[in-house]
Amino acid sequence: MRKTVLVSGGAGYIGSHVTVELDAAGYDVIIADNFSNCDKTNYEGVCQITGKALPLVEMDFCDLDAVRKLFNENTIDAVIHFAAFKAVGESVEDPLKYYTNNLNSFLNILTVSKEHGCNVLFSSSATVYGEPEHLPVSESSQRKPCTSPYGNAKQICEDFLRDCVKAYPQIKGIALRYFNPIGAHPSALIGELPRGVPQNLVPFITQTAAGKRECLSIFGNDYPTPDGTCLRDYIDITDLAKVHVCAVSRMINGEMKKDYEIFNVGTGRPLSVMELVTIFEKVNGVKVNHKITSRRPGDVCAVWCDPSLAEKELGWKACRPIEDTLRCAWEWQTHLESK
Repeated sequence: MRKTVLVSGGAGYIGSHVTVELDAAGYDVIIADNFSNCDKTNYEGVCQITGKALPLVEMDFCDLDAVRKLFNENTIDAVIHFAAFKAVGESVEDPLKYYTNNLNSFLNILTVSKEHGCNVLFSSSATVYGEPEHLPVSESSQRKPCTSPYGNAKQICEDFLRDCVKAYPQIKGIALRYFNPIGAHPSALIGELPRGVPQNLVPFITQTAAGKRECLSIFGNDYPTPDGTCLRDYIDITDLAKVHVCAVSRMINGEMKKDYEIFNVGTGRPLSVMELVTIFEKVNGVKVNHKITSRRPGDVCAVWCDPSLAEKELGWKACRPIEDTLRCAWEWQTHLESK
């Protein structure tokens, strides 16, 4: 019997790619989104890739009654929670927006998952490690005070899930700590499509290369790194999507070794912001107008992961070369420009 997975925020960047991989793995998927940070472009692309008109529910996960209604009307075996605001810089400027939305939406997911005995997969973040003392970070690395409300909310949500799993035996949970997802689906039918000015690096790069943005700002070149710009662990979005299938299968098939598990999701290979821009230009034969500006509040100097636990326990490993990832990012941008 096919199992059903609810993907909250499933029309967004990560959610749409995860939906494609879940469908390919034989799961029935329900997409739920309030379209606060995207339009229906990715949903339409998902339907085109899968060849199916996948179920779509327009709703806000901060509305507990709406969440209950969704669960009452469907048999849901697992929920993957993406429905959250996600920009570090914006969270520093407007912390109440982030705490109100990102915490309340997840509390509602947990409340209703407890009522229905549903598995919960939480999309966490490398921001929970703060400014790490030792690199690479492993799942046993100490969580540090976060440098942004976005990161604080991720830490708090991890604690929500840990405590609920401990208290309510009908809930099992996995937190995936993403590092820096970038790129787009090889079909160029889905990708990162923020509303307004992009808050993430790669869409700003692609929009600048396409002439939609005048100049890319690189926030600081005075960090203690080889070229002075921040070091990050950039992971291809398709690789990232595949690990969710592994994690969901682990929960549904009863293969978890503990009721609450945490996995880093990254490549284990650091790359600087300046290196990323240079590779993008070389791979795609375009120039990206850029300038160095002052450091951005909330940014850490360097963070990358040890992904070996995910490889050992989930049988997953990031495979796609950075060149392919950045080529797909540009193909997605040119697809958008042609519409």
